[in-house]
Amino acid sequence: MAMIALEGMRFYSHHGFYEEEQVIGNDYVVDVYVETVFTKAAVDDDLYQTINYETIYLICEAAMRKNSKLLEAVANRIALGIKHQFKFVKELKVRVKKLNPPLGGRVDAAFVEVDGDFSKRCARCDKPLLCYGDHTCWCMDTQLFKKTLDQLKGQYGDRCLCKDCLEFYAS
Repeated sequence: MAMIALEGMRFYSHHGFYEEEQVIGNDYVVDVYVETVFTKAAVDDDLYQTINYETIYLICEAAMRKNSKLLEAVANRIALGIKHQFKFVKELKVRVKKLNPPLGGRVDAAFVEVDGDFSKRCARCDKPLLCYGDHTCWCMDTQLFKKTLDQLKGQYGDRCLCKDCLEFYAS
């Protein structure tokens, strides 16, 4: 496993629960840590086989431009953007920090952090797979009868199955 990270990205944005925060704005720092495998990219010297940190910066910049009441929403927007842009993401951590939050006293920063481990193994055949666990996952396209789906949930619970195993049950 390898890590690609961008630390200390600085933005001036208008996030905050209170109207004044949305009008006045504040300084923010964003850190992103992506665990991946880039052996092939390193050997071939090929940017398209790894995580491009310029793209990570642009995803963060776009997410910071959209006003939100909660830092949680901003961090989640960044994480979703990254994991859907790159197929090589195994684990991901995003930290969004608001500098000098208006709390009535001296506070250097407040931050939220989201993370995810997207590398899993198939519950049936134990092959490695990538699972995003949301409505964009490839498994949502698999058509299963309700009875079959209920049987699989009874047998495997909430554990994921790979595409081959799901297609086996779908046919």
